[in-house]
Amino acid sequence: MGKVIIFSAPSGSGKTTIVRRLLARYPQLEFSISATSRAPRGEERDGTDYYFLPQEEFMRAVAENRFVEWEEVYEGTCYGTLRSEVERIWQRGHVIVFDVDVLGGINLKRIFGGDACSVFIMPPSVEELRRRLEGRGTDAPEVIERRVAKAEFELTKAPEFDHIVLNDRLEEAVERTCAILDAFIGEAE
Repeated sequence: MGKVIIFSAPSGSGKTTIVRRLLARYPQLEFSISATSRAPRGEERDGTDYYFLPQEEFMRAVAENRFVEWEEVYEGTCYGTLRSEVERIWQRGHVIVFDVDVLGGINLKRIFGGDACSVFIMPPSVEELRRRLEGRGTDAPEVIERRVAKAEFELTKAPEFDHIVLNDRLEEAVERTCAILDAFIGEAE
């Protein structure tokens, strides 16, 4: 079994932006593409951003035990980590990077234990989170309200992660995260 790095945060915290910066900086890291039952948003592409599975196909994969973990994040919308994705990355000798919701991150840490480093990306405030979500322009107001309500719950889960990185200034958050990764990846060598 190889190493895994788990990034979780409420929607709009800047987690995906930080993960993209890290992937560009560390050649030994490889992004684990999650599966989801939702439709693509914006310019998302199947097999790059997510594996987009119709709900019936997603539930068939659950029944066939093809997921390391999965969850219904919003009513009718599931996300999960495919076993085949984990195996594919480890066969390449890379460290897996997960960019997952908060409960998925907690589940992955439980599953991978000491081979996992879990990082919670903390937004400066719930108000800033709302502003970022509105600035994206990808979600309807009622979806934003649902995400903000969920974020308030997710913030209570931050202490369950190995590290908490405040993302008030992106460059500083990236540097703090790099220090965490340098220490963790060094353990693998």
